[in-house]
Amino acid sequence: MIQLTKRTEYGLIALVHMAESEGRYVSVREISERFRIPKRLLAEVLKDLCHAELVESQRGATGGYALSSSPDAVTLSTVVGALEGRPTLTSCENLSTVHHGDCDLVHVCPIRSPLHRLREGLWQLMQQTTLRSLLRTATPASAPMSTLG
Repeated sequence: MIQLTKRTEYGLIALVHMAESEGRYVSVREISERFRIPKRLLAEVLKDLCHAELVESQRGATGGYALSSSPDAVTLSTVVGALEGRPTLTSCENLSTVHHGDCDLVHVCPIRSPLHRLREGLWQLMQQTTLRSLLRTATPASAPMSTLG
């Protein structure tokens, strides 16, 4: 089944915490201790989010990480894309698999097109889901994920 990696889960937790901190820089230690996330992995994730320009870092005693833009401007697809790339549902969605001929069914496969549409629909939902909608203070109207329940 579709599952986000731990890296992405930790990245989203950190981003939500930053959004709730309203512009205050938060340290790796603060996030790690509050959510019981391995500090080393969290530091790597935040470094990747910094390279993707989703967060900015500041050194020093009051330093740490903060969102680079509004929680309304950061989408789930941007975070997932930065940390793990676009999700795939089948091995044939990986272009290198198709080009290397690892799948003999690619030309006659009855599930490739429907699963591709499903993946695209999921990706569109991720593009519409903002960091703001993941906040605990978000109203039901601003949380597109609430329509899935």
